Amino acid sequence: MSVVPSRSGVVVPVTVWMTVMARLPRHPITALALLGALACASAAEDAPTFVDAASLAPGLVVDLRYAGADNFVGERIDGYEAPRCLLTEPAAHALAGVQTDLATEGLGLVVFDCYRPQRAVDHFVRWSREPADPAAAARHHPRVPKSELFAAGYIAARSGHSRGSTVDVALVRAGSAAPLELGTPFDFFDPRSHGDAGDIPAAARANRALLQGAMERRGFRPYPAEWWHFTLANEPYPDSYFDLPVR
Repeated sequence: MSVVPSRSGVVVPVTVWMTVMARLPRHPITALALLGALACASAAEDAPTFVDAASLAPGLVVDLRYAGADNFVGERIDGYEAPRCLLTEPAAHALAGVQTDLATEGLGLVVFDCYRPQRAVDHFVRWSREPADPAAAARHHPRVPKSELFAAGYIAARSGHSRGSTVDVALVRAGSAAPLELGTPFDFFDPRSHGDAGDIPAAARANRALLQGAMERRGFRPYPAEWWHFTLANEPYPDSYFDLPVR
């Protein structure tokens, strides 16, 4: 679709622009005011509504790995200006429901990532083109070469996280921030991180099943290649990828 940029940077479809221009008053100041109002309205319609999931889920442990250096890249990732778990309202409420359900069993969730700006994904892409770091590879992808991480589905140039309804989570005991045994750490890019991996301890398989069941009951669907990755099935922005920073 052809678009025309407004003075505010918002793009307006050409057909809409032409219709508005044909009906605008001839006075230039009035015309500019109306065009500005149109741009603001377009921006309001495009802006997502995100909430801090921790404000809805008492006891939720927030360990935003990309807001610091403890991640597979080894540095704070672009777009993460604060360690906050931002999600769309439906996803945040669903996650709070999971937290409530698990609390009855003396358990809870730790979140490693929530909404992810597109600029963070772009940071991952740049990292993928750099020479491999043996120490980072040993910790995060010992059996999968860095050059194959995209093809294997562990990293993508467009991430569901940027739609605001995907979370990376693990199980914890209530009152603890340490994840239970789940077979591999978070962001361990390896077949052992697949949800149905068989070469992990029985306790880890049981905990993965418990986590997946709890998430599915509240409307999340799992990503088969990563036991920690879940997306709200009825996400409100299924075709939008946002780039607002996490603040």
